[in-house]
Amino acid sequence: MEVDEIVDVQPLSLNDAWKMFKEKVGHPISHPLIEPIARHVVEECHGLPLLIDRVSRTFRKKDKNVSRWEDGLKRLQRWDSVKIEGMDEVLERLEICYEDLKDGEQKECFLYAALYPEESEIYVDYLIECWRAEGFINHANNFKQARDRGHTVLNELIKVSLIERSNKSKCVKMNKVFRKMALKILSQSANSKILVKPHEELEDFPRKEEWELANRISLMDNGVSTLPKSVDCHDLLTLLLQRNKYLTSIPELFFMSMCHLQVLDLHGTRISALPFSLSNLISLKALYLNSCPDLIEITASVEALKHLEVLDIRKTKINLLKFRSLIWLKCLRISVCNLETGYHIETQVSRFDTLEELSIDVDSSKEGWDEIVKMVVKEVVMLKKLTSLRFCFPEVDHLDLFVKHSPLWEKDSCLTFQFSVGCHDSAFAQILESIDNLTHNILKMVNGQGVDPVIIKVLMETNAFGLIGHKGVSSLSAFGIEKMNKMFNCLIDRCHEIKTIVDGHKTSEAVLKWLENLYIKDVPKLESIWEGPVCAGSLAQLASITLCKCLELKKIFSHGMIQQLLQLKHLRVEECYQIEEIIMESENAQLVPEALPKLKTLILLDLPRLTRIWANDSLEWPSLQGIEISMCDMLKILPFNQVNATNLQSIKGQQSRWGDLVWEDDATKQRLQSLCILY
Repeated sequence: MEVDEIVDVQPLSLNDAWKMFKEKVGHPISHPLIEPIARHVVEECHGLPLLIDRVSRTFRKKDKNVSRWEDGLKRLQRWDSVKIEGMDEVLERLEICYEDLKDGEQKECFLYAALYPEESEIYVDYLIECWRAEGFINHANNFKQARDRGHTVLNELIKVSLIERSNKSKCVKMNKVFRKMALKILSQSANSKILVKPHEELEDFPRKEEWELANRISLMDNGVSTLPKSVDCHDLLTLLLQRNKYLTSIPELFFMSMCHLQVLDLHGTRISALPFSLSNLISLKALYLNSCPDLIEITASVEALKHLEVLDIRKTKINLLKFRSLIWLKCLRISVCNLETGYHIETQVSRFDTLEELSIDVDSSKEGWDEIVKMVVKEVVMLKKLTSLRFCFPEVDHLDLFVKHSPLWEKDSCLTFQFSVGCHDSAFAQILESIDNLTHNILKMVNGQGVDPVIIKVLMETNAFGLIGHKGVSSLSAFGIEKMNKMFNCLIDRCHEIKTIVDGHKTSEAVLKWLENLYIKDVPKLESIWEGPVCAGSLAQLASITLCKCLELKKIFSHGMIQQLLQLKHLRVEECYQIEEIIMESENAQLVPEALPKLKTLILLDLPRLTRIWANDSLEWPSLQGIEISMCDMLKILPFNQVNATNLQSIKGQQSRWGDLVWEDDATKQRLQSLCILY
């Protein structure tokens, strides 16, 4: 496609967006009553240079009139319902970014995301399932291929900022501006009629003229309590009614006309039964009933759902056996409460022999799992087409049973797993998950003892490892650390006998070469991260270290360790009461000025004995952008001067402690004072 201009949609940081807005608005923005309003205005621009430029021109005309600024902000916040000068022009120019997408696949996937509220968290796996159900994902013969393709499309949309990463793990979101643009495109399409009113405090189902002939309806996150007895929606493809918490029933004839419906989401409602008209959904591919705690009955004949691929009934009271005829399912998500636990009926799970993805959640308060888990494991190993398994093993022996008998547990297997061992709660710590690594294999061990050979075997394929409340080991090395060649993330929490993470005396080769994130919390006997010699190449990709409540820890960077940390970007040290130096001079006597070349953020909280970060100001800190210091009362000197840390943008800290700092000279003090954000 040829275009007359290049439109920059890469969002600016909030700090850079504020600078741009200030420059364009000029003097009025410095007024003490105007500035706080102006900052909210900038937030509404989502960092988009094009929008900042347009909005700044509008607000520049308001001069120092506070009332006009407040009115302008309110109008900007209600953009959907209020006409704002110049916004149509902004949307038209932004449409160039949409038109420049490579193919129809990317365009359809982008537009579909507008069915969700602006800035809301959209779970990536769920979104890709909806894309597949609607037929947007091309060239995918199975779920794994579809997810791979979906992530490729999603990353392309993220790359051009049409969809954004969320702070919540494995979620994305769409900002107000691009959602407005997407809805505008959809409303102008001859092939699309939509009803999109999510999160609008609706109490009643919309009028007939609004939903009639619609092919996609999104009414999620409202207060709808009743549905029409029947609707004429022959063209409807997607119906999203999730999280209408006052919706308790569905009329028996409600689904009668929806023979083309492909996605139905009712999760988070209070429905107690599914009507017999559900059997009319002969094209349905994805059905979400999870978190409907009152759902116990289904009167429909589910055999008619011949195309159903995805079924999620977690946290409902409905028995899996009521769906026993759906042997063609590809993706099944259930909780233990959906299984017969009083007595185990064989083939509860294994009858779904075309399953590619299986998830069984175990509630921490649920009884009965221990009694049936062995039989369920024996059923799971019979599922030959599985590519993804999420499972809780109460004992290591249950994991051993799976590994020994599953044909999927072979070299070069395509199985992706999320295993929890030793606890009933199968929720996985957020730090162990990542949107960037869709094939993450996760192992979480809770309240275990010692080292079992099967754990070492599973760790060889593990990408993210959580060791929680473990006993009987003094270091991670005990688990065969030299074979953890696929480890990206590691969480160690409440392990009261661990003294070091890596025992360098027990290895003669580089280890943890691909580890990116290390999170250590409440390990009271920890003395060091690394003890002994460090082989070159170890920790070569480590980007983030978090240390919290390690009460005996004195040294963070042992001798030879810091030279390997060429990729370290983030360091956070909190409530480690014995720490006196972040970089100990005695361990790093020959440290070169270029050390830690990519460190961006340094956060130091509640370190009462900390006296210095580094012995002097010899380090260059070339990438450091932000530092936060709080409750470090003995820290008097910062390792900065007039010429180092040239990219430093902010120093956050306590107002009461700033006056206690000692400076090399007034010029350094003046330079750093301009970067301070004190509280």
